Amino acid sequence: AQQGRVREKAYGKQKIYFADQEQLPAASDAELRGLDGQIAALSAKVQALQQSCRQAEAELKELNSSMTTPEMAGEIEELRKDCASYTEKLERIKSATNHVTPEEKEKVCSEQKLYCKEWRRRKRMATELLEAILEGYPKSKKQFFEEVGIETDEDHNVVLPA
Repeated sequence: AQQGRVREKAYGKQKIYFADQEQLPAASDAELRGLDGQIAALSAKVQALQQSCRQAEAELKELNSSMTTPEMAGEIEELRKDCASYTEKLERIKSATNHVTPEEKEKVCSEQKLYCKEWRRRKRMATELLEAILEGYPKSKKQFFEEVGIETDEDHNVVLPA
């Protein structure tokens, strides 16, 4: 600093030393433009390399997450076994002799409708009867049901079919 090659700045108790730029040769405009061109070219090269690096990392991630050849072969074999078992099951179903005829199916469906209709009718009658009894009953509906021993569809999570 005393010889003038380095400058010194004091900030409180700290001192900062830096090169004296007045002693450095000044660059011409042509040199500055050339350096700017080099900076731009190198920046473009860096961006291209970063882009290719990102693509390579994405490809590596994809390859690491995909199955290996032995895993793929095992998966194919397992799927073939499943397919064979399903084909066999389908053939058994097709060759079964105890098919339900459309007439039998219609008969069963009509019986179900009849029983559901009767179920609704009887449930409505029982509900109306119980409500009439509960009008003059001093305790709650739940207490009445417990005393009499009534079990409702809701107690057993039973729902009428649509």
